[in-house]
Amino acid sequence: MTADAHTPTSEAAKTQSFEADVSRLLHLMVHSVYSDREIFVRELVSNAADACEKLRYESIAKPELIERGGAFAITIALDPEARTLTVSDNGVGMTREDLTEALGTIARSGTKAFLDKLAAEDASKEASALIGQFGIGFYSSFMVADEVVVETRRARDDKAWRWSSDGQGSFTIAPLALEVAPERGTRVVLHLNDASHDFVDAHRVERIVREHSGAVPVPIDLVDKPGAEPRRIADGAAIWAKPKSDVTPEEYAEFYRGLSGQFDEPALTMHWRAEGRHEYTVLAFIPGSRPFDLFDPTRKGRNKLYVRRVLITENADILPGWLRFLRLVVDSADLPLNVSREMIQESAVFAAIRKGVTNRVVQELGKLAEAEPEKFAKVWEHFGPVIKEGLYEDPERRDGIFKIARFASTTHPAGDRALAQYVAGLRENQTAIYYLTGDDAKRLAASPQLEGFRARGVEVLLLSDPVDAFWVSTAAGFDGKPFKSVSQGAADIKSIALVEGAKAPAEATGPVATLLAFFKQTLDREVAEVRASDRLTDSVACLIAPEFGPDRQLEKMLAAHGRLAERAKPILEINPTHPLTVTLAGRFGAGQDKPLIEDAAWLMLDEAKLLEGGSVEDPPAFAARLRRVLEKALG
Repeated sequence: MTADAHTPTSEAAKTQSFEADVSRLLHLMVHSVYSDREIFVRELVSNAADACEKLRYESIAKPELIERGGAFAITIALDPEARTLTVSDNGVGMTREDLTEALGTIARSGTKAFLDKLAAEDASKEASALIGQFGIGFYSSFMVADEVVVETRRARDDKAWRWSSDGQGSFTIAPLALEVAPERGTRVVLHLNDASHDFVDAHRVERIVREHSGAVPVPIDLVDKPGAEPRRIADGAAIWAKPKSDVTPEEYAEFYRGLSGQFDEPALTMHWRAEGRHEYTVLAFIPGSRPFDLFDPTRKGRNKLYVRRVLITENADILPGWLRFLRLVVDSADLPLNVSREMIQESAVFAAIRKGVTNRVVQELGKLAEAEPEKFAKVWEHFGPVIKEGLYEDPERRDGIFKIARFASTTHPAGDRALAQYVAGLRENQTAIYYLTGDDAKRLAASPQLEGFRARGVEVLLLSDPVDAFWVSTAAGFDGKPFKSVSQGAADIKSIALVEGAKAPAEATGPVATLLAFFKQTLDREVAEVRASDRLTDSVACLIAPEFGPDRQLEKMLAAHGRLAERAKPILEINPTHPLTVTLAGRFGAGQDKPLIEDAAWLMLDEAKLLEGGSVEDPPAFAARLRRVLEKALG
């Protein structure tokens, strides 16, 4: 029997257009050549399993919802002659409104991010890879079907509905006669296209299910042809409830893909059972690649919370925000089932589980960093900027994060430097961990503020992630050594010996000191002080933040977000032995070229701003001064 026969003639049938984003997605599904079309089986089975889990939860408060319809199960039925593949479940089912919302609009941020990614690239080249990375749910059916029909009935509802579409931009919803409707739940009928008739082969479908969906917590039956007896091809045993020794890496990987909506390999799999005061089981994964929506402020985690195998929520607040890239399942034996989902997540037991899971994840990351540094380096490359948010947001775990954090530095630009390694390499008389913050790693590495530190062999951390400016200002230090910005306050590095062959600026001579006093007078409205520098060896000038208050980068970020009423005047440091400084001092002492020297003071200030990534505040004045100086030099 085809799905068309199920729909009575009715004026209540209504045709609607898909949301614009869905239309884009369907066009891509229908017209792109995608090699791994098997994805649709996993997506439909996952949806069916979710429907069963939702009803299992609702039936706690309303047992009558599952009085009819049998034990939870998913059935895949094949009809080689009609070329249809049907995925049925006896889960929660849908109302007419549910159908419109679930199948007519984009409801999942991952799918929206998928489309946004394609919009920024050549869709014809990137589609195949990106479909596989995302998993695009129900809509993947249109890669293999000319028409998709959904027949559904909400549990204990007296109405049933039929949704149908050919994927060309619209869908139709009509009433469905109860005698042909599911007792409860949903069946999805795919009328396979000419290129996909091989999906009615029972052996192939069974292989796909075993490989991709064998770990779903609902049993799966396969009906090879109309009239055949169903046979069970997946037992519905929860993978997290099995002993680790009974689960293969391939099974872990497939469960991760279903949980995360990504098609990569997990970088780290963590599976443990906590016993003692509270009992719970955890199966957690660190993705092998960075999700496209990792920094989306509206992004929700995909962390499932179960209580004795009953799904409570798919977006449990189990992990802190700085571990939002993890995907996990937690199944507790202690949490109550007879209260609301919100109350469960506010309970003391849930708080204890949350703390225990977070601590264990930090421990496992530490073990990975020690045992497999190359593997950990990939994790840090993808998620280091997010993990470092914990240094600011989670002081309780700061020490644990410090142990796994990796940084770029003047001696290790690749970004693989641990703080313990930095401290072990401190120079004699070095009492602080020096750092420089900014928004561009290459610019930081070329900063003139580093010159004096290089001359003394002092390693400086180069912190270019936005969160760096915040955590480093609140952290007391590491291993007894405070953090100190090289762009703030006095350098205080004269007691550290120079490396062989390096030279440091000498003390400012009388003429230079007089020149600097003139500079201060000239630039008074822009700078708090002009002084001789002991941190510059090659460059002529740089800007430094005052000793107290935010450093240059943090001040810049706070001002950009309106969090700073007034910016402090910087300190202009001048290299007292630079040839330009010495020449200007000589001319000023001789009473020559005072206008030229005044222009030079402003140009030095503008140069220092540009070198740290800033901008010239008065471009016409800058251009006029530069022209006058060039005319004087060439005249």
